[in-house]
Amino acid sequence: MHALRFSAGNGIGNAIGGGLRGALRCHGRRLSYVLGIETSCDDTGIAIVDTAGRVRANVLESQQEFHTRYGGIIPPRAQDLHRARIESTYQRCLAEAQLQPEELAAIAVTTRPGLPMSLLVGLRFARHLTRRLQKPLLPVHHMEAHALQARMEHPKEIRFPFLCLLASGGHCQLAVVHGPGRLALLGQTLDDAPGEAFDKIGRRLRLHILPEYRLWNGGRAIEHAALLASNPLAYEFPLPLAQQRNCNFSFAGIKNNSFRAIKTREREELTPPDGVISNYGDFCAGLLRAVSRHLMHRTQRAIEYCLLPNVRLFGDAPPTLIMSGGVANNDVIYANIAHLAAQYGCRSFRPSKRYCSDNGVMIAWHGVEQLMQDKEGSLRFDYDHIDIQGTAGFAESHEEAVAAAAIKCKWIQPLG
Repeated sequence: MHALRFSAGNGIGNAIGGGLRGALRCHGRRLSYVLGIETSCDDTGIAIVDTAGRVRANVLESQQEFHTRYGGIIPPRAQDLHRARIESTYQRCLAEAQLQPEELAAIAVTTRPGLPMSLLVGLRFARHLTRRLQKPLLPVHHMEAHALQARMEHPKEIRFPFLCLLASGGHCQLAVVHGPGRLALLGQTLDDAPGEAFDKIGRRLRLHILPEYRLWNGGRAIEHAALLASNPLAYEFPLPLAQQRNCNFSFAGIKNNSFRAIKTREREELTPPDGVISNYGDFCAGLLRAVSRHLMHRTQRAIEYCLLPNVRLFGDAPPTLIMSGGVANNDVIYANIAHLAAQYGCRSFRPSKRYCSDNGVMIAWHGVEQLMQDKEGSLRFDYDHIDIQGTAGFAESHEEAVAAAAIKCKWIQPLG
C-alpha cells in the first residue's frame, strides 16, 4: 500500500477553520481539485471541488422519474441506469469545470453505505479513473459526507465537534462529528427512515395522482400539500418512543397510523380508487407536525446530553447543530429544528438545498476534509483493497451512555 502523509506545517492544520486557504501538495504538485463520485442509491452525481471549498462543477443525473412509475427504487434497474450515465456525467463535469483529467489531485467515491449494486458502479468507475490517471482514491462514508457538507459553505462558523441530525430516505441518525471518520452515534432509527415514511405515506395518499405532484417524491409533495391546510390540527398522531429516554427514532408507528387515518377518511367520503381524500392538505400538515415533533424531541435530548457537565461533547467549540440529508430540504421541519436549537443557545445550519440530497459535491468535499485531517493513509493507491459496504456504522457509539443518562426533558413545542 502506498500512502502519503501530509505535514501539519505551513498552516494546513488551521487552514480549514480559517476558510481553507492553505495549500496541500501531492508529490510536489499543488493539490487543488478533488473529484467526487456518488452512486449510493438512484442519483448519479459527479462534482469537482477545490481545496478552498469552491464548487467548480456539479452534475447530477436523477432516476426519480423512472422509479416513481413503479412506486420505489428497483436496484437492478438503478444499477443499469448508473452504468449508462456515469461516463457522460463525468465528461460533462470536466467540461463544466474546464479542466483536464490530469489536473485532478484525487478522486473520492462513495463506498458505504448504500445499495450494493449502485455502489459498485461508482467504485468500479473510480478505480478505472485512478488507474488510468495514477491518482489516489479516497473512499467516502455516505452519511459522513452529508454530515460534513455544511462546513464547505460555512468553514469559519462550523468547527469540530458539532451535533448533526442526519435525516434522509434511508437513514435517521444523531451523531457528534469530530472529523471525517470520527463520528460518535447518539441515536438512530429503529425501523423506517423519515424520507422513506414520507414516500410510502404520499403514495398511499395517492398524491402522485395530482398533476402537480406526479414526479415529486413523497416528502416534497407532502410539504407543498400542507400549505393548503385549512385545519392543520384536524389529524393527531401518537408520539413514538415516548417512554424511552434515549435518542433513537421510530417512524413505523407514524406511517401505520397514517395508513389507518387515510383509510378511515376514504370510507367516510367513499373516495374512488383513483381519488384523493378531500382534506389531504390538513392530513399533510398534521403529518409534518408529528414528524417535526418526533425529530425535535430526540434531538432535544441529544443536545442536553452533549451539554451535561460530565460529558461536554461540544468541548470548547460553540454549541452547533447541523441538519443534513434529503429531509433537511423540508423548510417546516428545519425551521422547527432551528427553533429548538435556539432555545439552548445552539447555532444551527443546514447545507444549501441543492446539497441536502445526494450529490457529488458532498463526496468531493469529504475527500478534501480527509486530506485536511493529516491522516496516515488518506491517499490510497491500493485500489483493489477498497470495497463497498451495503451497511456501515460510525467509529463510536454513545447510545448506551445516552440511555443510561435517562435525561427527562421539558419539551420544546413545534412552531405554529
